[in-house]
Amino acid sequence: MAAYWIAHVTVLNAEKYAGYTALAPAAFAKYGATFLARGGKAVAVEGESADRHVVIAFEDMETALACYHSPEYQAAKAHRDANCVAEIVIVEGI
Repeated sequence: MAAYWIAHVTVLNAEKYAGYTALAPAAFAKYGATFLARGGKAVAVEGESADRHVVIAFEDMETALACYHSPEYQAAKAHRDANCVAEIVIVEGI
C-alpha cells in the first residue's frame, strides 16, 4: 500500500535552506519517491497555512520511513532544521 509524506514548510532563511534542497533529492531518488505536489499555488480554506506544501508518494510505509531515517535525508535535514518551520507526516494510502 502506498504511503505519502505530507509536508507544510515555511522557509525562514532561504540562503541556508538551499543546503537542504541541494542534498534531499539524492534521498528521494534512492527510495523511489514521486512528487505529487511541491510548492505551487495553494489556498487555505481552513486554519493557518505554511508557505509551501509538498506531497511525496512512496511504494509503502516502510520505504517512506526508511527514506526519512536514511543518512542521506538526515544530512539534508540538518541544513533544514534551523532554517524553516516544518510539519511533516507520513500517512498510509488507501
